[in-house]
Amino acid sequence: MKKNILFLVVFLLVSATAILAQTKVSGTVLDKMNQPIPFANVVFKNSSTGIVANEDGAFYLESPQAYTVLVISSVGYSEKEITLQKAINYNMKIQLSEAETLNEVVIFTGKTSKKNNPALDILRKIWEKKRKNGLYLYNQYEMEKYEKIEFDMNSIDSAFMKSKLFKGMEFIFNQMDTSKVTGKTYLPIFVNEALYDVYGDMKMKKLKEKLKASKTSGFNGNQQILNFVKDLYSNYDIYNNYLTFFDKSFTSPLSKTGIDVYNYILRDSAYIDDKWCYNIVFYPRRKNELTFKGDFWVNDTTFAIKKINMAVTKSANINWVKDIYLEQEFDVVSDSVFLLTKDYLMSDFALNKKEKSKGVYGKRTTYFRDHKFNIEKPVAFYKDEVNYMDADVYNKSNEYWEKNRFENLSKDELGVYKMLDTLQTVKKFKQIYSSVQVLASGFVQFGNFDYGPIFSTFGYNEVEGARLRVGGRTYFGTNDTWRVQGYTAYGFKDDKFKYGFSGKWMVDKKNRVILSGGNRRDIEQIGASLTTTYDILGRSGASSSVFASGNNGKLTNINLSNVAIEIEPVKNLTFQTGFSYRTLESASPTFSLDYFTDVANGIIKSDVKQSEASLQIEYTPKRKTIGFAVERENVDSPYSRFFINYSHGFKGLLDSDFQYDKLQLYYKQPIIIGPLGRSNIIMEVGKTFGAVPLGLMSVIPGNQTFFSLENTFSNLNYYEFISDEYATLQWNHNFGGRLFSRIPFMRKLNWREIIAVKGVYGTISDENRAINASGLLYSAPDKGYWEYSAGIGNIFKLFRIDFSWRGNYLNTPDTNRFSVKGSFGFNF
Repeated sequence: MKKNILFLVVFLLVSATAILAQTKVSGTVLDKMNQPIPFANVVFKNSSTGIVANEDGAFYLESPQAYTVLVISSVGYSEKEITLQKAINYNMKIQLSEAETLNEVVIFTGKTSKKNNPALDILRKIWEKKRKNGLYLYNQYEMEKYEKIEFDMNSIDSAFMKSKLFKGMEFIFNQMDTSKVTGKTYLPIFVNEALYDVYGDMKMKKLKEKLKASKTSGFNGNQQILNFVKDLYSNYDIYNNYLTFFDKSFTSPLSKTGIDVYNYILRDSAYIDDKWCYNIVFYPRRKNELTFKGDFWVNDTTFAIKKINMAVTKSANINWVKDIYLEQEFDVVSDSVFLLTKDYLMSDFALNKKEKSKGVYGKRTTYFRDHKFNIEKPVAFYKDEVNYMDADVYNKSNEYWEKNRFENLSKDELGVYKMLDTLQTVKKFKQIYSSVQVLASGFVQFGNFDYGPIFSTFGYNEVEGARLRVGGRTYFGTNDTWRVQGYTAYGFKDDKFKYGFSGKWMVDKKNRVILSGGNRRDIEQIGASLTTTYDILGRSGASSSVFASGNNGKLTNINLSNVAIEIEPVKNLTFQTGFSYRTLESASPTFSLDYFTDVANGIIKSDVKQSEASLQIEYTPKRKTIGFAVERENVDSPYSRFFINYSHGFKGLLDSDFQYDKLQLYYKQPIIIGPLGRSNIIMEVGKTFGAVPLGLMSVIPGNQTFFSLENTFSNLNYYEFISDEYATLQWNHNFGGRLFSRIPFMRKLNWREIIAVKGVYGTISDENRAINASGLLYSAPDKGYWEYSAGIGNIFKLFRIDFSWRGNYLNTPDTNRFSVKGSFGFNF
């Protein structure tokens, strides 16, 4: 009995010590005038636990250990020690005095010097050694990886909890926690755990991650959300010059160009895990640039990073993200090799960057262990699976996870799983979730049927007048092997119904062998694009625009049927062959597709009947897709695209009118140029061999809408240029605000600069001119047409406006020498 009492007393004391053995501090660092001191250093005395305040002087610091003294310092100010009276101290106001004297060469005022700065000497050593450390020391490596991704609602207060929105779901607030980075309360709403085996070959520059287990709670089974988060949080190497997050390039504090954008200070040195390390603080030299503030510990002999903490500054030109915090830890292996063992990344998504604004945390925690080296694998081992999904990966038992996850979940984390699973049974939550899905996908789900896209419900053109459209598709889940979809539309002016339907069936999952077919009868602006695909339900934005300039009556009645088969033998390499039959005739009395059918030009025909076979090859390296269904969505990340199409027209087959051969090629290459933004280069070439009428010619795509449309020419009217042989080249570049950030009165606007140049060359053969009876005077850009534009993006975070000038062909009738186009979009 006495033993039990003694044990109980000891247990209570240990528990109490564990509860008390933590320190939490938040506050603001100020000068004598009560103005914030940006990027001040805040550390617990005699520890390596610290943080750099933000540009408003605000900080939050937490440690599981008990500390009683806080040390605050900043360049140009005297260091100050604060005795902590309690374990938790929030909203402190800490005032620093200006330094009376400078200590040797370690302390700097304003922007730190690039001369006689010991921090920069250490930085140069890091550059010299960065490819001679860690995994770079080995030809091959293997390791296990555990990854946990979590979404949390943050900045929760009592008013938020009492909102009618959460009526019937109040139990969720029992799982609230406090962020170790910001000190704000948060509520988990999505958790995913995953286990991988990772293999890499430095000589072949190959990497393969094999998923062994995956477990999700909250929005269960929603592959779109999971892949969206994983794309946002792509892997990065802190030793690289630039780190890409949210489709933007941030300058790494370890970059060789870092000296130009960062201030560096050698703050301290100490033993960490029996290794003598230097502590260097860094923060931006200028506002509004894509940079970080933070600190790192680096070994004094290998000059390998032992630990790094960094956060994106609030003034950085990035939308919808208030905070980004990164933390990496490295362990020493074989006395000198530093290997990454923990990677933590947190983002605070919010509508604005105000301190009290509510938002959502997106967190990713990754651990690595059990490294093995120089075990060579054959080249075939690294080949990506095209469409392989092991269902067992997603159905591991709780016992499996308890045995294999790298760290045990806390009682609170286990409670989160239970709460999230319960939440999905609540009717009100399911209604909220469905509303979000409608906005994201454009479809409204009714059982196994999706109605939509809702954004295509209304349209307008000169032939149809006001146009209403209804449609839908089958939907049984993210891994459907077949899908049927269709629509019908009605034009109030022409008093006609239109329709389209199609079906797809994936008969072989492994190589994505897909059979497809369908039929569409509609009104189309067939001169809206050059490179053609046979998407039955695809319809260009030029065909139906509520807001348009000039005449939009050059529309065509099209009746298109096709069947096709495609295969993806290698990941992101697709082959498709198909057969189509179409009839074309003018939809407007003011527009003609007429052509001569005899040598004497005495017989005129107004419609075109054409059967055609095609072979298409598409290669999209580094493209990421979502799900394993017959229709997949692309993750919004930049990737190259190469597309080639060969088609042959048959004369006489199914009463077809023309025989010809057509070859088309499309190539798009995105280029990220570090801090200077991103360029896109697009090239299209094509040639038609044989005589064809206007309906089968290559029309250089104009743009008479008030909106920017990719691969069109902003200052061309529809059918202004016709060709049967063409080559186009486009270049556009988004500086991402790099230039405007240097102009003081424009910095806070966070506008982004875009420039572009487009050109096209084309010709028309004599035989194609000879059969033209449409009344349209053929004009080809045989002198090379070009236009250029300048634009401003990120206006109110949503709007972009482009100003476009015509470079030549200035004296043709109804010339648009200048145009203004706009577009909307959610961009980081």
